[in-house]
Amino acid sequence: MKPTTLSHLRQLKTSGRKFATLTAYDFSFARLFADEGIQVMLIGDSLGMTVQGHESTLPVTVDDIAYHTAAVRRGAPLALLMADLPFMSYATPEQTFTNAAQLMRAGANMVKLEGGEWLAETVRMLTERAVPVCGHLGLTPQSVNIFGGYKVQGRDEAAAERLLADALALEAAGMQLLVLECVPVALAERITKALSVPVIGIGAGNVTDGQILVMHDAFGITGGHVPKFAKNFLAETGDIRAAIRQYIADVEAGLYPAAEHSFQ
Repeated sequence: MKPTTLSHLRQLKTSGRKFATLTAYDFSFARLFADEGIQVMLIGDSLGMTVQGHESTLPVTVDDIAYHTAAVRRGAPLALLMADLPFMSYATPEQTFTNAAQLMRAGANMVKLEGGEWLAETVRMLTERAVPVCGHLGLTPQSVNIFGGYKVQGRDEAAAERLLADALALEAAGMQLLVLECVPVALAERITKALSVPVIGIGAGNVTDGQILVMHDAFGITGGHVPKFAKNFLAETGDIRAAIRQYIADVEAGLYPAAEHSFQ
């Protein structure tokens, strides 16, 4: 097997083939996911809630992400790993460069950051310094205190136009992937078609090029409120390996997310 690359993901988009991704935080699950066919994994700041037990992603540090990235890399040596730059870790260019370098040295293939057109220069500078960037638009969890909660974004036309403009600006600056979270299906389709880079959806319908789920949501072990876009694949299959394979198959066939997992 060969390492998964950004070039491979672009080829999938061009050919209209969808791909499935998951979050991963440790060696054992990373190895399991890789064995069953997950080629792209995100070491997300979601670990603040799923692993550390915080109420949001805000307490997560760069050291936390680097630690988990190194563990995931050991479990999945051929996977394409995205690592989150956590809250306030990319506020200045100098800070961004230092923190991105730490995550790349830990084993990431690219860094992910949340925000729109205002981040274009940051994306450009990282790209010029050989750090590929994944953008994140729509519901950006690090902005929970601005949004006043975890709410669907881009429902009115003005907000939708802003998100599309943000996506195009980030792509022009060098963004290589985009995560689009909790937006109406019609908007997700507009953005996916407008961009040449692959778009990975979460709560954005089945119209994006790829899908991502927090692994805890995919296996039904999320406590408290379960997001609308989540599906418990383990309950359907009764076996964790079969659950991963079912998730991949449903994404590739366009069966997941279905209408009940999407926002109109």
